[in-house]
Amino acid sequence: MPEHLLSMLEAALPWLALVSLASLALVAIAVPVIVVELPAGYFARAERGKFPWWARHPLVRLPFRLVKNALAVVLLAIGIALLVLPGQGLLTIAVGLLLLDFPGKYHLERWLICRPRVLGLFNRIRARAGKPPFDIVEAP
Repeated sequence: MPEHLLSMLEAALPWLALVSLASLALVAIAVPVIVVELPAGYFARAERGKFPWWARHPLVRLPFRLVKNALAVVLLAIGIALLVLPGQGLLTIAVGLLLLDFPGKYHLERWLICRPRVLGLFNRIRARAGKPPFDIVEAP
């Protein structure tokens, strides 16, 4: 490998370590918060329920969705980079996908939560926070 590439990689290593630690911290904080804050019946319906008023109001919804999707794209890009760099690439990609709006997302979430190990883990997180377990209707 050329000498200048090695020196560039050595200079970037502290930044890569920082990005890796930051993504790990973000995932470690965001996943439990999201799991605890979701209503117990969130996955009990075959279709997504109605959104609150702020999610229907266009002056609030559009900026919120733009920021949320931009954050999701950044997390996806970081997660993909962390697949080959040290860090939690798969977890970061998963959080990015859960934030991103795309057709069929709710069905993907329901399919994922119906996996026994995932449901068990999420319900343990909810139990520690004093929340009831998720009500699940089996995915079609």
